[in-house]
Amino acid sequence: MVYHIPALLKESIDGLNIQPGGIYVDATFGGGGHSMEILKRIKKGKLIAFDQDEDAAINAPDDKRFLFLNQNFRFLKNNLLFNNITSIDGLIADLGVSFHQFDEPGRGFTFRQNAPLDMRMNKNGTITASQLLMTLDEESLADVFLRYGELSNSRRIAREIVAARAFKPIATVNDIVETVGKLAPFRQEHKFYAKLFQALRIMVNHEIDYLQQMLEQAFSMLNTGGRLVIISYHSLEDRVVKNFMKTGNFEGEEKKDFYGNSETPFRIINRKGTTPGDEEITANNRSRSARLRIAEKI
Repeated sequence: MVYHIPALLKESIDGLNIQPGGIYVDATFGGGGHSMEILKRIKKGKLIAFDQDEDAAINAPDDKRFLFLNQNFRFLKNNLLFNNITSIDGLIADLGVSFHQFDEPGRGFTFRQNAPLDMRMNKNGTITASQLLMTLDEESLADVFLRYGELSNSRRIAREIVAARAFKPIATVNDIVETVGKLAPFRQEHKFYAKLFQALRIMVNHEIDYLQQMLEQAFSMLNTGGRLVIISYHSLEDRVVKNFMKTGNFEGEEKKDFYGNSETPFRIINRKGTTPGDEEITANNRSRSARLRIAEKI
C-alpha cells in the first residue's frame, strides 16, 4: 500500500530554495516524500521532521542528517531548541491527510467505508469524533459544522444528531450517515459528506489552532531569507496561510508604517499560489484541491 503521494512535490521543494548546508524542517513527515527530496539537495545540512502519527516513523530514513520527532508541529520551537537548533533556513508543511490515514480501516477519516468514528491523527489523543458528536450541545455542534465545514444547514444537522443520540450512540461512519443522510442535497451527497467529515476532523485535531501556532513559531525560527512553504487543501487553511504570509497576522489586517508603506514580514514568492496541473491531477486525483504558497522572511 502506498503511504502517501505528495502533491506539488517539485514545486514545493524548489520553493524551499534549499542551500546545501542549511537546516530545514518537514513539519508533516507522513510518507516522507518531501523529506527524501530535501535530503537529495543538502550535503552538510540537517533535516528535522515532525509527525504526530506514530505510524509515520516506519518511513524515517537511516541518515545522520535526519531527525524524526513523533510530535505535533505545534511544539515546533521547543523541540528544535531542545535539539540545539536555534534557527532554520526553511520549513515545509503539507497539511493534507495522508493516504494511509484515509485508507487505514478503523480511523474513520472517510465516509466511503464503515469504521469507528475516530479521526484522531494522533492515536494517543483523548477525544474522538464520536465523543464530540455525543457530548457537544446542539449550538456547539452547529458552530463546528458552520465554521469548519461551511455547511449552510449546520443547525438542522446538529438538531438531527442531538435527537438521534438520545436513542443510540453515534459511534460509526454508518451511524452518522444514517442520521444526517436525508439532509444531503440531491446529487451533492459526496460534497456534503466531505464537508461534514472535514469539520469533525478539524475539530478533533484542533487543526486551525495548531496551524496558527506552528506558523508563528516557524516565523520566529526562520533566518532572514528563509522560506516558508505550505500546501493546504481547503479554503479555511489557505486563508490562514495567505493572511499570515501577507500581513503577519491571521486576520489579514495590513499594517502600515509612518509613511504609509505596508509592513509585512514576508516577500511573497507566488502571489496567487500554485495549483496542480491536469497531468498531476490525472495521476493523483487527491491532489486536485491542493494549493501551494511560498514566502521568504524579510
